Amino acid sequence: MGCYNHRYQLHKTTTNSNMSRAGRPPFLFLLLLLFMCLLMLSPLCGCHPQSPASIRSTLRTESNHTARGGSTTAAEVAGYADVAKQIIDLAVFGAAQNRSYTRLARFTDTIGNRVSGSHSLEMAIKYMYNAMAQEGLDVHLEPVKIPHWVRGKESAEMIAPRAESLAMLGLGGSVGTPPEGIEAEVLVVQSFAELKHRASEAMAKIVVFNQPFVSYGETVAYRANGASEAAKVGAVATLIRSITPFSINSPHTGLQYYQDGVKRIPSACITVEDAELMWRMAQKGQRIVVRLTMAAKTLPDADSFNTVAEIRGWQHPEQVVLLSGHLDSWDVGQGAMDDGGGVMISWEVLSLIKDLGLRPRRTLRTVLWTAEEQGGVGARQYYDQHKVNMSNFDLVMESDLGTFTPLALQFTGSDAAQKKWSNFWLPLIRPNWRHTEKGQTSHRGCRQEYQEPACMWQTVDIFGSTTAKVIP
Repeated sequence: MGCYNHRYQLHKTTTNSNMSRAGRPPFLFLLLLLFMCLLMLSPLCGCHPQSPASIRSTLRTESNHTARGGSTTAAEVAGYADVAKQIIDLAVFGAAQNRSYTRLARFTDTIGNRVSGSHSLEMAIKYMYNAMAQEGLDVHLEPVKIPHWVRGKESAEMIAPRAESLAMLGLGGSVGTPPEGIEAEVLVVQSFAELKHRASEAMAKIVVFNQPFVSYGETVAYRANGASEAAKVGAVATLIRSITPFSINSPHTGLQYYQDGVKRIPSACITVEDAELMWRMAQKGQRIVVRLTMAAKTLPDADSFNTVAEIRGWQHPEQVVLLSGHLDSWDVGQGAMDDGGGVMISWEVLSLIKDLGLRPRRTLRTVLWTAEEQGGVGARQYYDQHKVNMSNFDLVMESDLGTFTPLALQFTGSDAAQKKWSNFWLPLIRPNWRHTEKGQTSHRGCRQEYQEPACMWQTVDIFGSTTAKVIP
């Protein structure tokens, strides 16, 4: 499992909001998630449940404070500083230290990859259902129909100007080649604009996209749309430079889309090194020939489930703060970063709240999506199944940008909501960020770094599930 950085996503939902993924941290992130939960939890200053009388007293104090027109936000945030420290102490230094990492290692070692439609994905769903139920959480499954794409055997090799095996991975949803493969001359381009300009050269060729990496969000368009754009000008297949700023001769995979009314041609990613090699050859005027063989196929949709676990709110059980990650992965690797880590820190939030004896004001719900890699299928169907009650979803969070040192929170919502979030969580996180960093002085490598998004995630979630007022 590698160590790299990503961002986290927060969404304020409305009746018209879409809960599918909009984009993709470790321990500070789980802390932030926990804090957002806690600030929507019952008003607590310690780590033990309050009595109903104490809760009512606290609520009256909050109500009076609001009536006086004081700085409700600042006062409420300040009231959770001690709770934040308790969460961080438990997760970083206490009994829960490295728990998310250990859970992730056990999960990925046991299940392995979990591609949409596979038996291993369904085993993963059963695994997580049983694990969370054994912890005493309220768990259930919600049915989803998901795509079932199978990679099959695949290979690519350069025939001319010299023999060279090309490392490649077929893209999700791609059609296959004929059994004998496709052998054709190559046209190397660096952009869609260049492809359009050289359209007359593309007929019956394999188009190689050697696009420069700008950012994932911008450059991924070549993986997503390259096949259809090449097919429009008569290409027979596409090989796309992997969408990454760093390569050690390893190809990446991911989802690609076919446009309606456009011929479907095979599409795969090759390494940065091989794309650059063929670009240099083309610049020298050399004729390049490649043989591509792919046995990929799409089977009928399969039955699957979104996995849902929750702690019901004591005051507003109908109001929901949702945190999530996705259980499916691609069929290469273990799916530890994408998105096993997001799954585990979203589970860890519920675990830490139970450990500390905290009670949420609103229902705190973890949803582990199925078939996210196929275009957010599980999340879209969840939205369709729950949209009639969408006004009760106060906050939706997803961790799917990596599970190590947090860099940022990506927020989607109104200006008023964004301002409130900034006022609430920044004062909580800043003083404790340094506190958590002290725990990194010992040599724990990725295990210690993994604690950071867990803490950050938890902190954000506690805020969301505990504040007296609903987010604007």
